[in-house]
Amino acid sequence: MKLALAQIEIEAAAIEGNRRRAESAIERAASQGADLVALPEIFNVGYFAFDVYERYAEPLGGETLTRIADMAVDHGIAVIAGSIVEDLAATETASTPAESGLANTTVFFDQEGERQGIYRKRHLFGYDSAEADLLVPGERDTVVEFKGFSVGMTTCYDLRFPEQFRRLTEAGATLVVVPSAWPYPRVEHWETLSRARAIENQQYIATINGAGSFDDATLLGRSTVYDPWGTTLASSDDDPALVIAELDPSTVERVREEFPALRDRRQ
Repeated sequence: MKLALAQIEIEAAAIEGNRRRAESAIERAASQGADLVALPEIFNVGYFAFDVYERYAEPLGGETLTRIADMAVDHGIAVIAGSIVEDLAATETASTPAESGLANTTVFFDQEGERQGIYRKRHLFGYDSAEADLLVPGERDTVVEFKGFSVGMTTCYDLRFPEQFRRLTEAGATLVVVPSAWPYPRVEHWETLSRARAIENQQYIATINGAGSFDDATLLGRSTVYDPWGTTLASSDDDPALVIAELDPSTVERVREEFPALRDRRQ
């Protein structure tokens, strides 16, 4: 499977410009033969634009995700649209963790534009951030079957909670995609935690970050695909980029057979 990570420039509250950049990246990924493309966290509004979350929140059937689904169909490519600010009260086509409020929500669309999985960020960032005050946490882990992979979805801060990745592994995940809005200066955390999740679960980890600056934060980019050994297959710097890597589901099985750490685990 060919995976593309669309590290797009994200501007605070520039919702139409951000959508168009996401659509352009999807088109470019498809033109390069990608089977699946992933977008960053809060790619349409901008993660750090907390003051406009409520204004730009949308249901799952809103304009942003409808346009992404249409792009998937038009270009024959699956898309992890991760993520948007979801208006839970306005969502009518799926169950929600609360009757009202906002959530940080990622959706997996297949090549026919059909919704195959929904993931709402479980761990809300409370350190120098308004996220934990503004959003409702998700309650469910999500795994989607695609091209021989069991694809798990998490979001940004979730990287700091290894138990969630272990649950996904126990649910069969062989690839976990992590839409993010990870800022400077925590470069070492971004790289170390991502690699550790790959090594300890013997699975592919793909971290997709945004690019650009906000009033009080600059995204560090560095979208990366790690193999089940924790080896970097493809990566970027902090500028907008399309990161592409070839993934083989048999690699996960081979690594787990060669080095059976998961079998040796005791509880």
